[in-house]
Formats: sequence, structure tokens, C-alpha cells
Amino acid sequence: MPNTKLTDSPIDRQNILNNSYALLEIENAIDIKGIPFRGKFVLLKEQIAAFFEVTTRTIENYLGKYEDELRQNGYEVLKGKPLKELKLAIQVLNATETDFGNIFKSSQVGIFDFRAFLNLGMVITESNRAQLLRQLILDIVIDTINKKTGGGTKYINQRDEDFIISWFSEENYRKQFTDALKNCVNMGNFKYAIYTDKIYLSIFKEKAKEYRKILKLQEQDKTRETFYSEILDLVSSYEYGFSVVLAEEHKKKGTKLSPFEVDQLFYRFESLPHWKPLVEKARNKMASRDLAFRDALHYRLEEYITPVEAKDFERFIGEKSEELSKRLEDAKDVMKRLKDR
Repeated sequence: MPNTKLTDSPIDRQNILNNSYALLEIENAIDIKGIPFRGKFVLLKEQIAAFFEVTTRTIENYLGKYEDELRQNGYEVLKGKPLKELKLAIQVLNATETDFGNIFKSSQVGIFDFRAFLNLGMVITESNRAQLLRQLILDIVIDTINKKTGGGTKYINQRDEDFIISWFSEENYRKQFTDALKNCVNMGNFKYAIYTDKIYLSIFKEKAKEYRKILKLQEQDKTRETFYSEILDLVSSYEYGFSVVLAEEHKKKGTKLSPFEVDQLFYRFESLPHWKPLVEKARNKMASRDLAFRDALHYRLEEYITPVEAKDFERFIGEKSEELSKRLEDAKDVMKRLKDR
């Protein structure tokens, strides 16, 4: 993730600000002290201007341009009782009024918590300190994810507690799909790759080869072992659903289907309206998570990219996430049931 991306990309900024594990490491590294207020430290624009060695007017300009984003990440304007509490907190510090501008005469004051402070540091372009801060942020974010995932993110999807069930369920549905192709379609073994790619293209606009290239998979890596559980579930739905369509059409016709007939069937199958919300959700999950966790950009899915939610960082790198080997041990009974089904 190049340094300049943070100033240009609200999605990259939000992905960092939603990563509570990285934020804790960044806060410890910077160790900036503010005004103790309602259980946290906050900063005023005068303090932030001093830290970044810019004018308060510069801070105000950025506030005007990025106010909605900053409010989402902890910036707020105090009035009335909350403002009185802040003024009392400042008085306890025994600081001079000049340290905090005209706060004691103001009827409203904007404050930045640590997330809002970082957010501002990610967009300021006039400050050398802001540039250094951005580099520190990126280094810590990358280091935090690597530490949490054991040094690699290729199989970060497998740290999700839903992965095991989806993975083994998909194996069963995959068998039904390949059996349907074998028994119902008049074509050589090439048909398995062709219709697998058709499913992938329908769901995430990429053939297997394109997907593998984006994730930089090696020859020994199995494509589906890198899928998130939501993608596996949707692939399973496609495979099972289309296997039923093929079997029914084969029974009706009495002979194997030609590739042309299968293509027509698949076009009608993927055009069913109930797929639309499921496919759009899957595209969003794949594109957004791969960009945030794997630094992998699915170019054909750029329009679906949104910031990864805070709960997804917990899901894939948090305390709840576990290594696949431990999950496999814990899920032996579940796997046996699925395999015997």
C-alpha cells in the first residue's frame, strides 16, 4: 500500500481506522497526550496544528473539506454542558489559556479523539510530520496483520469460524455438480474447467486463472481454499442448483445435452432474479476484504469496494479467529457428519 494512497483513498483510510488492533499499536508508538475527557484523551485544533507544524487555518480548511469523514471517526463539536466539562478538564491541567486558543470564551469547540487525529494526519499534505505519520501508520498496520496471521494473508479466510462448515459443505455440492456434468453433458473433460469458470465469472467476474493471478497463488495452492465462507456458500448454491437443472433437462430430453444447450441453460439459470443481492454481497465481501487484508485489487470489482467493518477485523485477525489446524481438530465430528452425508 503506497504512502500516497492514504491521502487519495477514503476506503484505505477507513480500513485502517476500523482496525482496532493496529490503532492500539499506533497509539502506543505515537504516545501523544491530550486533554483527559470522558474516559479518553482529546485534542483541540490548536494542539493538532502545533503537532503537524501547520496553521490553525490549515486545520480549519481540512475540517471544511473532510468534516463528514472526520465526524464519522471521532471529531465532534461540543456545546453547553459537555463544553463546560471540557473547560473544567482543561483548568485541572493548570495550563495557560494561550495553549488552547480562546476556548474559555467560545460557545462551541471542536475536539478530536485519537481516531480523528489520525484521520486528519492521513489527509494533510502540507506537513512533513503528517507524511512521516502516514508511513508509520502503514508500517504498523502491515506488521500487525502479519503478526496476527503468522506472516501471510493468503489463507486469512480460513481464520473465520464459518470457514470449516462452508468448505466441507462445498466439497459435497462440488461432487454433485461434477457428477451432473459427467452424466448429462456431451463433452470431454474440458467441461469441468469451462463450467467452473462460468460460475466464477457469474459471481465475481473472474476466471480461476485471473483470480489466482491477482492473489499470486502458487501451483500447489488450491483456489477454493482461499475463498471466504460467503463465496464458498454462493459457489455451492450455484453448483447444486445448476446440477439439478442439468439432471432435469437430461431426464426430459433422454440424451446428453450439447454444450450449446448447457450454455443456454446456464444463461437462464444465472439470470434468475434471486441471485442479484447474493452476488452483489459476495462481490463486495471479496473485493473489500482482499484489498484490506491481502492488498489484492480485483480490478473488475472496484465499484463494489467499501471499507471493511470493524467486526471483520475481529473476525479475521482478532481473538476469535484461530488457525485452521486448531479448527480442524475442534471440528472433527462436524467434518465426519458432512463427509458421511
